[in-house]
Amino acid sequence: MMDAQTRGLLQECSLGCKMAINSFDQMRDYVKNEELKELMNAYDKKHKSYEEKAAKLLAEEGLPQKEPGVMASAFSRLTTEMKLMRKDDSSQIAKLLADGCNMGIQTLGSSINEYKNASLQSMSLAKDIVHTEEALMKDIQKFL
Repeated sequence: MMDAQTRGLLQECSLGCKMAINSFDQMRDYVKNEELKELMNAYDKKHKSYEEKAAKLLAEEGLPQKEPGVMASAFSRLTTEMKLMRKDDSSQIAKLLADGCNMGIQTLGSSINEYKNASLQSMSLAKDIVHTEEALMKDIQKFL
């Protein structure tokens, strides 16, 4: 039986990845720069892989995954579209990506602290996601 700490951390990992994947999907149509598009696709794949790991571990225990709230998703979509309508250039997309990375790093960072007794496997996954967010932030600097 999975303990509450591990379950909580895995659900946060899954949720964070779903929100990132959702954001990549929303922005993809607006990206004109091929290098930025390839970068986003590479990180999208990484997030999907992390999300699958979290989902698999939760499913093995018969636990549901958390879904991003309808309001959060709708607000995110609206915010993204509003910003991109004004200016659909690479630097605007990079800023949105940076905002998402910051949010992911902060949210998962606080989850890592909150669920400090979670399993090593879930802790490792959460830290991998944070490192990936940090790497994405570095990789998009040149587009800002």
